[in-house]
Amino acid sequence: MKSKYLIIIAVGTLFLTNVLSACKHLDEKPDNLLTSEILWSNRANAESYLYNIYGAVLEIDFAHIGISDEASVSIPGTNIRQMVAGNWSPVNAYYDHWDHYYTGIRSTFIFEANIGKVPESQLSSALKTQYKAESKFLRGWFYWQLIKQYGPVVKLTGALALDEDFNKYPRNTFDECKDYVNQLMDEAAVDLPVSWASSSNYGRPSKGSCLAVKSQIALWAASPLWNGNPALSSLKNQDGKALAPTSFDPNKWKLAADAAKAVINLNAYKLFTNLDNGGTRFDPYFSVRDLFLTNWNSEILFSRNSWNFWGYTKASSPNPGGINLYNATQNVVDAFYMNNGRAIDDPLSQYNETGFAENNSDQSWGHKKGQWNMYANREARFYAYIQYNGRPVLPAPTVDDKNYYSSAGNIDGTGRIEFYYSGKAGAKATGITNNITGYNFLKNISPADNIRQDVTNYRPFIIMRYAEILLNYAEALNEYDPSNPEVVQTLNLVRTRAGLPGIETVYPNAVGNKELMRKYILKERQVELCFEGDRYYTLIRRLLLGAAENQTIYTMNVNEDDGGLGFGFTSFYKRTLFQKRAWENKMYLFPISQYQLDRDRALVQNPGW
Repeated sequence: MKSKYLIIIAVGTLFLTNVLSACKHLDEKPDNLLTSEILWSNRANAESYLYNIYGAVLEIDFAHIGISDEASVSIPGTNIRQMVAGNWSPVNAYYDHWDHYYTGIRSTFIFEANIGKVPESQLSSALKTQYKAESKFLRGWFYWQLIKQYGPVVKLTGALALDEDFNKYPRNTFDECKDYVNQLMDEAAVDLPVSWASSSNYGRPSKGSCLAVKSQIALWAASPLWNGNPALSSLKNQDGKALAPTSFDPNKWKLAADAAKAVINLNAYKLFTNLDNGGTRFDPYFSVRDLFLTNWNSEILFSRNSWNFWGYTKASSPNPGGINLYNATQNVVDAFYMNNGRAIDDPLSQYNETGFAENNSDQSWGHKKGQWNMYANREARFYAYIQYNGRPVLPAPTVDDKNYYSSAGNIDGTGRIEFYYSGKAGAKATGITNNITGYNFLKNISPADNIRQDVTNYRPFIIMRYAEILLNYAEALNEYDPSNPEVVQTLNLVRTRAGLPGIETVYPNAVGNKELMRKYILKERQVELCFEGDRYYTLIRRLLLGAAENQTIYTMNVNEDDGGLGFGFTSFYKRTLFQKRAWENKMYLFPISQYQLDRDRALVQNPGW
């Protein structure tokens, strides 16, 4: 039963917690028949309705991590493994969120139409205005998520009746959908504060949240996928109306830069550092690690508050306490810089891929003597975000907990992770949930948790944060004004927080060089925002996901018998081809499910599906 339970978790429910309604007696009136008089008669009911709409906000969908080159899942046959093998279609429609988001959209219309009915004695006019603004933000958010996944969708201006003739609702154009999201964000921003004064409001959108969404969608519109992409010229409604922009417009990059700068100019957000958390001396490791572990900080633009991280931590942690489900790839490991700020393929980086480290790092959080040199002298984010062979387990607070993860010969109170074949987290011992890459996620994992005892802490699940906005600005500005000094200045804000030297110091030739600087900006996104869903969307909007280097996935040599050598087995550290994933360019957009096409005959399918 335990094995079946873990598999159910793996298939895609780890990020969601759905509460099943209790059965009603036959003679009771169902909740959906509550009259408006009852539903909107008091503050508690109205607020519950709004909070249910918030419940439709999804955290990271693992499809948007596992399809990119940064991760895979250990269990064969799961949706992700089917998708990267090319086994998906409008019929199976994996990760189909069409109905989910339209249900949320419908609820926002109902809420805004009825919130005014709540008596003033129960709910003030000011709160009604605020709640309407939150609802508009949520409607815009749901549309934005649909656009990212499917492209142009159906823009509704009110709630449809359950017996509505759906066949009269074709898809709107990309620009119409984009403009509607921007309209909703503008309307919501008017009645939302720049930041919330009370912690009880953390998790609600702010003016910064609205502007951040506008930054995201402007960057999306400027990027190659939707900026004059000839591959989408066939995307037309049944009446011949073109749904995708037909020509490239370089000014869209300026609009994207301006949208990101609008968030920056609020002066309400900044990159979190450990100094904000009581530290007396700046430390890049604790800065990049603890920004995800605090109850709130000034980098958060939108989040799900008080989120239970049990499922995520269980899936990211090694056996025997975890289930080894979320596996980072060698591809993303190679993307992290050395601590001198240089890429590992730079001859000046001092990167060494052979042998064991002879000394401990100068930093307490860095590599340890005896660990493989591939993992030595890397940047702070590497140690904060990647669990590698021999690195001590994090969510195990006591010595006894740590020893639980060690084989008899390795017990030393540190809990070094044994990803090699015969290790406790290795292929021989763990069976169906064995680690398949030699790495797990460490980002967003708290040292205060104890996954052996299934104890995790509640904290915000960050959905948008300020570092992304800075990278949005640097990327867009570089595209239309590469010589602007703010490109370097903005990129360096992210690098400095990570403890790296300025980009102009290590790669001066990139300054003012649009193509070369683009390479380093996208690399910075890959590292800074890893496992947050950004890598997938960046490769999608840049039309790069189909590139051979992003479809060829490498791992460590996890399946070769170590012959009892354990951590001393050097062949474990041999780059091994894991898979050459299946790719067709139609996959830049998800298919609309056949169910939706059958229900709404006015819909047209995305090209190639």
